[in-house]
Amino acid sequence: MDRSLDVAPGATGENDARLDSRVFFTALGGLGALAGREVERDSGVVTVTDGCGRVLGVWGDPSARRQADLNNLAPRSSWSEQCTGTNGMGTSLEVPGPVTVIGPEHWCESFNQWSCAGISVRDVVTGAPVASINISRLNAPLSQHVSSWLTKAAACVEHGIYQNAIAEAEKVLAEFHRKRAQRTGPLMAMDRGGNVIAANDAAVSMLKLADDNPIASGALEPSDRWNPNIPGLLDVARWAMDRALESAQWSGFASLPACPGEAAIPMTMRPVVESNHVVGVLCALGVQEGEPYRGEPGPPVHSMPPRVIGVRDDRLVLLSPAEIRYAEADRSTVWLSTDRGRIQAATRGVDNVEAALASFGFYRVHRRFLVNLRRVVEVERGIKGELVLITDPRSPELVPVSRRHAPELRRLLGV
Repeated sequence: MDRSLDVAPGATGENDARLDSRVFFTALGGLGALAGREVERDSGVVTVTDGCGRVLGVWGDPSARRQADLNNLAPRSSWSEQCTGTNGMGTSLEVPGPVTVIGPEHWCESFNQWSCAGISVRDVVTGAPVASINISRLNAPLSQHVSSWLTKAAACVEHGIYQNAIAEAEKVLAEFHRKRAQRTGPLMAMDRGGNVIAANDAAVSMLKLADDNPIASGALEPSDRWNPNIPGLLDVARWAMDRALESAQWSGFASLPACPGEAAIPMTMRPVVESNHVVGVLCALGVQEGEPYRGEPGPPVHSMPPRVIGVRDDRLVLLSPAEIRYAEADRSTVWLSTDRGRIQAATRGVDNVEAALASFGFYRVHRRFLVNLRRVVEVERGIKGELVLITDPRSPELVPVSRRHAPELRRLLGV
């Protein structure tokens, strides 16, 4: 990327966010206009972008806005990191929490006169960024209260997204109950992120889950939903949701293993649509109906990724996979247990962290835990056959293994 770039490029295309964005973009616009009146006193500007870094609106001091226009900090411009390098808006979309980019920290030298702070707004279902809020000042430092205001503003909008996620889950669960009354075979209902909201008794048995798993009765709370850890299932669910945009009556199938290490079985996907938006997918296991999934070749797998990015205080921490013993999910936040201490992953969602690390010897042993098999030094066995992994005998770190993953883990470890 050219560091001498002095204007942001124009935006192309449309936002690819999968959730219905009308309500929360309205809330963002209201917050931007309100904050704009406040920062106008400090000769600053407030900017709101979509999840791809495209500017939707700018508010604030007229003089500062005229200066911002010279850098194309204006609607229909793109400020993603891919387009303009390090900046308050684009960088905030890459990492959780508030981000500050001051002066020469900008990649492009022409933006060095700006001090910027931004934060991403994220979909509580998928963990993906859907918008950002940014405050910028020209040739002046930012207020010490900017970061706390941004955090509260993002939380306010994300609460609305959370309520929307609950409403979507209620719709999916209602459709699941309607279909369950019509069939006795294994059936599960998933949200837009591929997490299971509900499963009938036949599916719970096939997936080797405990009867008290929240999905047995329906999990409206996003944190209670279950990731089935079926290789390829998320890609197939996304394919189904994309195809459903063409027809709400569409169905399709793919052959996938219901549990790690088992033979593949057909799984038929049927979308759940509400107000012309796909809010989830019903998955019938052992059924082959509709359009077959052809799949697409994925990106080439390299022998070693450049780095795994973590966040500690206001710094980005660059980690190699070998430094990470295991990852633990706390809702959508993922914590990495590393040789340099406990570090928050910049990527949100344990599924996304798993996708980045799976080819480097990491294995999902529990709905909340991903472990580096090369770092397992001891295996503790319980009286009922349960397994606990120890990655560092000098510390009390214990990684539990769920019952359904125990057989495959024993095979991988040779125990």
